Amino acid sequence: MHVIDPAVFRFAMPKAVRISGRSSSITNAFVNGIIPVVPPTVEKVDEALRILGMEDKVVCAYCGDMASEWDHLRPLVIGKKPTGYISEIHNLVPACGKCNQSKGNKPWRTWMFSSARLSPQTRAVTGLEERVNRLAAYEEWESPTLIDFASVVGHELWDEHWQNHTAILQAMKDAEITVELIRSRIASSRAGERAPTLCPDA
Repeated sequence: MHVIDPAVFRFAMPKAVRISGRSSSITNAFVNGIIPVVPPTVEKVDEALRILGMEDKVVCAYCGDMASEWDHLRPLVIGKKPTGYISEIHNLVPACGKCNQSKGNKPWRTWMFSSARLSPQTRAVTGLEERVNRLAAYEEWESPTLIDFASVVGHELWDEHWQNHTAILQAMKDAEITVELIRSRIASSRAGERAPTLCPDA
Protein backbone atom coordinates (compact mmCIF):
# COMPACT_ATOMS: atom_id res chain seq x y z
CA MET A 1 0.00 0.00 0.00
CA HIS A 2 1.34 3.43 -0.95
CA VAL A 3 1.90 5.66 2.07
CA ILE A 4 0.86 9.27 1.52
CA ASP A 5 2.33 12.14 3.51
CA PRO A 6 -0.61 13.46 5.59
CA ALA A 7 0.78 16.98 5.27
CA VAL A 8 0.15 17.00 1.52
CA PHE A 9 -2.76 14.54 1.33
CA ARG A 10 -6.00 15.88 -0.11
CA PHE A 11 -7.44 13.10 -2.25
CA ALA A 12 -6.40 9.72 -3.64
CA MET A 13 -8.39 7.40 -5.84
CA PRO A 14 -8.36 3.71 -4.90
CA LYS A 15 -6.86 1.45 -7.53
CA ALA A 16 -9.09 -0.90 -9.49
CA VAL A 17 -9.04 -4.39 -8.00
CA ARG A 18 -7.89 -7.32 -10.10
CA ILE A 19 -9.25 -10.73 -9.09
CA SER A 20 -6.07 -12.46 -10.30
CA GLY A 21 -4.07 -10.02 -8.18
CA ARG A 22 -5.30 -11.86 -5.11
CA SER A 23 -3.53 -15.11 -6.02
CA SER A 24 -0.93 -14.76 -3.26
CA SER A 25 -3.73 -14.52 -0.69
CA ILE A 26 -5.17 -17.78 -2.01
CA THR A 27 -1.77 -19.48 -1.83
CA ASN A 28 -1.25 -18.27 1.73
CA ALA A 29 -4.69 -19.59 2.65
CA PHE A 30 -3.85 -23.02 1.21
CA VAL A 31 -0.66 -23.13 3.26
CA ASN A 32 -1.92 -21.55 6.47
CA GLY A 33 -5.00 -23.76 6.32
CA ILE A 34 -2.86 -26.87 6.93
CA ILE A 35 -0.22 -25.40 9.27
CA PRO A 36 -0.48 -26.74 12.83
CA VAL A 37 -0.98 -24.03 15.46
CA VAL A 38 0.55 -24.91 18.82
CA PRO A 39 -0.58 -22.59 21.66
CA PRO A 40 2.28 -21.81 24.07
CA THR A 41 2.16 -22.09 27.84
CA VAL A 42 2.40 -18.94 29.94
CA GLU A 43 5.88 -20.07 30.96
CA LYS A 44 6.97 -20.33 27.30
CA VAL A 45 5.68 -16.85 26.54
CA ASP A 46 7.52 -15.47 29.55
CA GLU A 47 10.72 -17.19 28.43
CA ALA A 48 10.33 -15.91 24.88
CA LEU A 49 9.91 -12.33 26.08
CA ARG A 50 12.87 -12.69 28.43
CA ILE A 51 15.17 -13.79 25.59
CA LEU A 52 13.92 -10.86 23.51
CA GLY A 53 14.48 -8.45 26.41
CA MET A 54 10.79 -7.58 26.64
CA GLU A 55 9.90 -8.52 30.20
CA ASP A 56 8.55 -5.01 30.88
CA LYS A 57 7.21 -3.94 27.50
CA VAL A 58 6.37 -5.89 24.36
CA VAL A 59 7.59 -4.09 21.23
CA CYS A 60 8.44 -4.99 17.64
CA ALA A 61 11.48 -7.27 17.70
CA TYR A 62 12.70 -5.78 14.43
CA CYS A 63 12.41 -2.02 14.98
CA GLY A 64 11.26 -1.36 18.55
CA ASP A 65 7.94 0.29 17.65
CA MET A 66 4.71 -0.75 19.34
CA ALA A 67 3.93 -4.41 18.54
CA SER A 68 0.57 -5.20 16.99
CA GLU A 69 1.01 -8.85 16.01
CA TRP A 70 3.34 -11.86 16.18
CA ASP A 71 5.31 -12.57 13.01
CA HIS A 72 6.75 -15.90 11.84
CA LEU A 73 10.52 -15.51 12.17
CA ARG A 74 11.00 -18.37 9.72
CA PRO A 75 8.54 -18.05 6.82
CA LEU A 76 5.74 -20.56 6.34
CA VAL A 77 5.64 -20.06 2.56
CA ILE A 78 8.44 -19.75 0.02
CA GLY A 79 7.95 -20.11 -3.71
CA LYS A 80 4.21 -20.68 -3.21
CA LYS A 81 4.90 -23.84 -1.20
CA PRO A 82 5.05 -24.54 2.55
CA THR A 83 8.51 -24.51 4.10
CA GLY A 84 7.51 -27.07 6.74
CA TYR A 85 7.70 -24.63 9.65
CA ILE A 86 4.61 -24.21 11.80
CA SER A 87 3.00 -21.66 14.12
CA GLU A 88 4.67 -22.17 17.49
CA ILE A 89 6.15 -19.78 20.04
CA HIS A 90 9.80 -20.22 19.07
CA ASN A 91 8.95 -19.36 15.48
CA LEU A 92 7.00 -16.23 16.39
CA VAL A 93 8.21 -12.80 17.49
CA PRO A 94 6.33 -9.57 18.31
CA ALA A 95 6.18 -7.25 15.31
CA CYS A 96 4.60 -4.04 14.11
CA GLY A 97 2.49 -3.88 10.97
CA LYS A 98 5.15 -2.01 8.98
CA CYS A 99 7.84 -4.61 9.61
CA ASN A 100 5.53 -7.57 9.10
CA GLN A 101 4.34 -6.15 5.78
CA SER A 102 7.85 -5.28 4.60
CA LYS A 103 9.53 -8.52 5.66
CA GLY A 104 7.05 -10.88 4.04
CA ASN A 105 8.79 -14.20 3.36
CA LYS A 106 12.32 -12.79 3.29
CA PRO A 107 15.05 -14.10 5.65
CA TRP A 108 14.77 -11.83 8.68
CA ARG A 109 18.48 -10.93 9.03
CA THR A 110 18.99 -10.06 5.35
CA TRP A 111 15.75 -8.09 5.26
CA MET A 112 16.57 -6.02 8.36
CA PHE A 113 19.67 -4.55 6.70
CA SER A 114 18.16 -4.35 3.22
CA SER A 115 16.84 -1.38 1.29
CA ALA A 116 13.36 -2.90 1.19
CA ARG A 117 10.59 -0.39 1.71
CA LEU A 118 9.82 0.00 5.46
CA SER A 119 12.73 -2.23 6.51
CA PRO A 120 14.49 -1.15 9.74
CA GLN A 121 17.54 -0.11 7.70
CA THR A 122 15.44 1.99 5.32
CA ARG A 123 13.67 3.64 8.26
CA ALA A 124 17.02 4.40 9.95
CA VAL A 125 16.12 2.41 13.06
CA THR A 126 18.85 2.66 15.70
CA GLY A 127 20.39 -0.25 17.59
CA LEU A 128 19.97 -2.76 14.78
CA GLU A 129 22.97 -4.86 15.82
CA GLU A 130 21.54 -5.36 19.30
CA ARG A 131 18.15 -6.32 17.87
CA VAL A 132 19.82 -8.79 15.49
CA ASN A 133 21.77 -10.35 18.37
CA ARG A 134 18.59 -10.85 20.38
CA LEU A 135 16.81 -12.39 17.40
CA ALA A 136 19.77 -14.68 16.74
CA ALA A 137 19.64 -15.86 20.36
CA TYR A 138 15.90 -16.35 20.00
CA GLU A 139 16.40 -18.37 16.82
CA GLU A 140 18.74 -20.68 18.75
CA TRP A 141 16.37 -20.97 21.72
CA GLU A 142 14.71 -24.21 20.62
CA SER A 143 14.80 -26.36 17.50
CA PRO A 144 11.87 -25.48 15.24
CA THR A 145 9.37 -28.08 14.12
CA LEU A 146 9.78 -29.06 10.47
CA ILE A 147 7.11 -31.17 8.79
CA ASP A 148 7.39 -32.97 5.47
CA PHE A 149 3.69 -32.62 4.71
CA ALA A 150 3.65 -34.81 1.59
CA SER A 151 5.22 -37.72 3.48
CA VAL A 152 2.96 -37.34 6.51
CA VAL A 153 -0.38 -37.12 4.68
CA GLY A 154 0.52 -39.17 1.60
CA HIS A 155 1.37 -37.90 -1.85
CA GLU A 156 -2.09 -38.60 -3.29
CA LEU A 157 -3.88 -36.38 -0.76
CA TRP A 158 -1.11 -33.79 -0.97
CA ASP A 159 -1.36 -33.64 -4.77
CA GLU A 160 -5.15 -33.28 -4.50
CA HIS A 161 -4.70 -30.27 -2.20
CA TRP A 162 -2.48 -28.49 -4.73
CA GLN A 163 -4.66 -29.49 -7.66
CA ASN A 164 -7.50 -27.67 -5.86
CA HIS A 165 -5.17 -24.68 -5.51
CA THR A 166 -4.36 -24.71 -9.24
CA ALA A 167 -8.04 -25.00 -10.14
CA ILE A 168 -8.96 -21.98 -8.02
CA LEU A 169 -6.18 -19.85 -9.52
CA GLN A 170 -7.33 -20.82 -13.01
CA ALA A 171 -10.92 -19.92 -12.09
CA MET A 172 -9.66 -16.52 -10.93
CA LYS A 173 -7.93 -15.97 -14.27
CA ASP A 174 -11.12 -16.96 -16.11
CA ALA A 175 -13.13 -14.63 -13.88
CA GLU A 176 -10.78 -11.78 -14.78
CA ILE A 177 -11.86 -12.08 -18.42
CA THR A 178 -15.50 -11.72 -17.38
CA VAL A 179 -14.59 -8.76 -15.16
CA GLU A 180 -12.89 -6.97 -18.06
CA LEU A 181 -16.00 -7.45 -20.22
CA ILE A 182 -18.20 -6.05 -17.45
CA ARG A 183 -15.91 -3.05 -16.95
CA SER A 184 -15.87 -2.39 -20.68
CA ARG A 185 -19.66 -2.43 -20.94
CA ILE A 186 -20.06 -0.19 -17.89
CA ALA A 187 -17.53 2.26 -19.33
CA SER A 188 -19.39 2.29 -22.65
CA SER A 189 -22.73 2.89 -20.94
CA ARG A 190 -21.29 5.87 -19.05
CA ALA A 191 -19.50 7.42 -22.01
CA GLY A 192 -22.53 9.56 -22.86
CA GLU A 193 -22.86 10.74 -19.24
CA ARG A 194 -19.31 12.10 -19.23
CA ALA A 195 -19.55 13.83 -22.63
CA PRO A 196 -19.68 17.64 -22.32
CA THR A 197 -23.07 19.26 -22.97
CA LEU A 198 -22.95 22.07 -25.54
CA CYS A 199 -24.83 25.28 -24.86
CA PRO A 200 -27.77 25.64 -27.34
CA ASP A 201 -26.63 29.18 -28.18
CA ALA A 202 -23.05 28.15 -28.98
